[in-house]
Amino acid sequence: MTSSSAARNQHLDELRALMASHSPPIHALLIPSEDAHQSEYVSERDKRRQFISGFTGSAGLALITTKEALLWTDGRYFLQATNQLSDRWRLMRMGEDPPVEVWIADNLSDEAVIGIDSWCISVDSAQRYEQAFLKKNQTLFQLSSDLVDEVWKDRPPNDATPVIVHPVEFAGRSVAQKMKELREKLQHEKASGIIITALDEVAWLYNVRGNDVHYSPVVHSYAIVTLHGAFFYVDKRKVTTEVKNYMSESGIDIREYDMVQLDVSLLASGQLKGSAVNGSLHMEKDINAAEHSKIWIDSNSCCLALYSKLRPDQALMLQSPIALPKAVKNPMELTGLRKAHIRDGAAVVQYLAWLDNQMQENYGASGYFSEANGSQKKEHLEIKLTEVSVSDKLEAFRAEKEHFKGLSFPTISSVGPNAAIIHYSPEANTCAELDADKIYLCDSGAQYLDGTTDITRTVHFGKPSEHQKLCYTAVSSIFDYLFLIYTIIYYEI
Repeated sequence: MTSSSAARNQHLDELRALMASHSPPIHALLIPSEDAHQSEYVSERDKRRQFISGFTGSAGLALITTKEALLWTDGRYFLQATNQLSDRWRLMRMGEDPPVEVWIADNLSDEAVIGIDSWCISVDSAQRYEQAFLKKNQTLFQLSSDLVDEVWKDRPPNDATPVIVHPVEFAGRSVAQKMKELREKLQHEKASGIIITALDEVAWLYNVRGNDVHYSPVVHSYAIVTLHGAFFYVDKRKVTTEVKNYMSESGIDIREYDMVQLDVSLLASGQLKGSAVNGSLHMEKDINAAEHSKIWIDSNSCCLALYSKLRPDQALMLQSPIALPKAVKNPMELTGLRKAHIRDGAAVVQYLAWLDNQMQENYGASGYFSEANGSQKKEHLEIKLTEVSVSDKLEAFRAEKEHFKGLSFPTISSVGPNAAIIHYSPEANTCAELDADKIYLCDSGAQYLDGTTDITRTVHFGKPSEHQKLCYTAVSSIFDYLFLIYTIIYYEI
């Protein structure tokens, strides 16, 4: 047993002890992958499920009972989870095994108490669980603190990287324009306000960016917008003078990140006080009359902790009104996306040309554009190329381009069999060396101020075998077919 496995086993035992001593005793503990904003990709300090299980995939759900430890994940990660989970864990395959709420209802005792950090579960998920638990009168219990945090002694601290104002020359629309349209939608639905919890939606609405999550230019924050006011909840250590002035000019009050729960309660009672657009103070009670009594939340992204502060009849549970305008790019954003893809495409071409040359010089490859038969193996390599070292070179080419801010996801640089592993992530100490006779797949992308990219290329630097050609063609045809079906369904053509 490795030291990391032993430590995780110890954490599992400590967690069960906390569950047993809790009042009421917790018979099972749900540990989602998501953070307090229901994000798919989270910061290092929010990777609780990874910490307790050792599984590093982006999607999954852990369940700890008094005797068992189970992990649910989807088909992208079956192989990875099998390799990473210890023998104290059982892998539950989504689509094959029962969903977690069904498993709990079928396998745990009557009146069992299932604990959950109410910040890390959406309203939709919580209500689905509660419905399933009615079968045995089981209870979804909202914990006052996350039990995983209590055993995670070296949990990474909160970073205080500054909030960044996203220039309107890249955003294409000002905060004032976006807020005007949002308030019109609130009026149409007879809502007095909206609670915005998704990080990308807060960033889009207020035209801000951050570095709180790897590969995503977002900042941990919430927003509340009413018919007459707007609030931005963020760690104030991240607020520079520029951001403070920018928010003030936009009529947005800056509040501490942890104040959002209290302010949701005030909003629900019509007592939320803030700076009005004209600079004077007002209270929201005057607009919380019968004709505007609803509070808009997106139940797929709003956490149970905030929803619990509203009356059940008060919540207007609809898809976020920000989702569609954020997805439909304005002309300036479209121009930026095209420019970003041109620059990014140039970097990828530079990379593939460089790699083709390196494979010829160091591995005796015939070269991508050559008709030579196969490779000529070299006994003494001038430079050893690995999946990680070449992906670092690709990042270097991208970093030379204008407006580059970082990668948009970990580069999937994969040789031979590794290219068949979905979401493969090479590591320096275990990754494969490049091979002129094997297929190389590179799935990568970058964040630029004017756009985000994602590009996949599959190449062979020698002479591919007939079997390799057949496999490549079959996979490409399947993806082309699936994309065609998606296009027909989505665009109704």
